[in-house]
Amino acid sequence: MKIVILSQYYPPEVGAPQNRLSELAVRLKALGADVRVITAMPNYPHMKIAEGYRGKWRVEEEIDGIPVTRCWIYVPQSKSILPRLLNYFSFVFSAFWIGCFRMKRGHFLICESPPLFLGITAFLLSRFKRTPMIFNVSDLWPESAEKLGLVKNTFLLRISTALEEFLYRKSVLITGQTQGIVHNIKSRFPNKEVYWLPNGVDISLYDPKHVVAQERNVHGLKPTDKVFFYGGIIGHAQGLEVILKAARLLKDHNDIKFVLLGEGPEKERLKQLRTEWALDNVIFLDAIPKTLMPSFVAMIDCAVLPLRKLDLFKGAIPSKVFENLAMEKPVLLGIDGEAKTLFINEANAGLHFEPENEQALADAVLFVSRHAEQAKEWGKRGRAYVSEKFERNKIASALFQKLEGIRKKQIG
Repeated sequence: MKIVILSQYYPPEVGAPQNRLSELAVRLKALGADVRVITAMPNYPHMKIAEGYRGKWRVEEEIDGIPVTRCWIYVPQSKSILPRLLNYFSFVFSAFWIGCFRMKRGHFLICESPPLFLGITAFLLSRFKRTPMIFNVSDLWPESAEKLGLVKNTFLLRISTALEEFLYRKSVLITGQTQGIVHNIKSRFPNKEVYWLPNGVDISLYDPKHVVAQERNVHGLKPTDKVFFYGGIIGHAQGLEVILKAARLLKDHNDIKFVLLGEGPEKERLKQLRTEWALDNVIFLDAIPKTLMPSFVAMIDCAVLPLRKLDLFKGAIPSKVFENLAMEKPVLLGIDGEAKTLFINEANAGLHFEPENEQALADAVLFVSRHAEQAKEWGKRGRAYVSEKFERNKIASALFQKLEGIRKKQIG
């Protein structure tokens, strides 16, 4: 089976889609597939082309045994809408042009969305190379951009919605990262086949029995501190201000510390809030390579996973929930809907707090800090749950079998 993965994001960049796609590629190859990747020059999260890739139109390399073709991309310093669109469309153009020459006819072309506009490249390449397109949706764009207030131009929203629906119709299979995404697309396209392709975790890598925790003093923490951790994108959707507000309520609890690790458009604003509110109990850290994450997570006591209070996020699942639970760390989940059902109601792996409610978060933090044995029990249940339901090898194997079934139908 020949599979091409088309994505704007891929390692050595750090981030949820980068990790998810690279882990999937490696496992599909192990199952016997010929997997290749077309992606952009690495630039995220610092929004600068990485050393060794600058000034180049195309780079060929191999990562974890997967052939990777990298294409030129325009990387703006401004975060306004026009430079962002230029960023997306520069890769749409370069990936199509290079793909025309470098991509061979295959059995499937998997396109990662967002960015939605990359679907234009995927559709054209699928037609030129006579390769069926699979559209993988990890975020319902443009719906999420509109509800978050990131895109307000009605013309752009209409055009984007038309493109989204066109790409769904032209796909041989639509895959959704959460059940909420799957149900949303199925409700609008009842005749299309939509498949749940969740994120997951490598439980052999995130294994608390074999991972040595980092030294806390390196990060300004004491052995006796109760460490509450958020790791991931520091963006608009996450609503991370609730953590700082909870930290302000808990300033008198000297042993409780909040650590926020990652990059994103909201990081500087939140750091300014920390200064204004004199929050000595909040620590910001830069993103780290995924190889260091197991030892970092081993150091913490509990993970905090918030999102903004929007109906849109009732079908959302933060990628870091899997890694934290695999390391037997309980979670404080500030998300309603699917994530709460899975990880609080079913897994019984932590506590839920109302999204954007700092008092509810502060109360949950105090409970965990005062009930260490209960927290450990939640962590153990969490690892058992993700090992059964969200183990990466099982996810990749199920997708491989799904694709084999589609191939047989096409041949027959």
